[in-house]
Amino acid sequence: MAERVRTIADAVAMHRFGVILAGILQAGDLVVLTGPLGAGKTTLTRGLGEGLQVRGAVTSPTFVLARTHPSLVGGPPFVHVDAYRLGSAMELDDLDIDFARSIVVVEWGRGLLDGITESWLDIEIERPQGRAEAARETDAAASVLDLDHDLDEPRTLTLTGHGQRWARLADSMP
Repeated sequence: MAERVRTIADAVAMHRFGVILAGILQAGDLVVLTGPLGAGKTTLTRGLGEGLQVRGAVTSPTFVLARTHPSLVGGPPFVHVDAYRLGSAMELDDLDIDFARSIVVVEWGRGLLDGITESWLDIEIERPQGRAEAARETDAAASVLDLDHDLDEPRTLTLTGHGQRWARLADSMP
């Protein structure tokens, strides 16, 4: 298991990181994104879509669960999954995703992908705790509406490669 930690300065840098990461992805690759609301999972995924040169706007597939974006340049399809509402690996399997021939990104997928592949890249995104969230921890009356999930502050990414493919790519991970 190869691990690398890096800091991403802002949303523009998160998008750019996705574009760069796309340069090493290939058919059969699985990327699992984990982090709280507003961490930058979809921003990173938009960057991946741009880097892979896929058709269609890459937006959060929360209500459709999965969206497939065909390549505009003859590459593999890009599948973007939001597993937030899924309760088990079986529900993910019911989506009938062609993992072997696609590049698949799964937001909120940690723990749902056992047995799907022996090799994947796990990216944990940590964002700073906003002022309202800090206040809420000490003041139970703080409003959820005060939460600022879109603070454009640095994020910490922990990239953990699992399996032989990612062990070989540890040194080339962006």
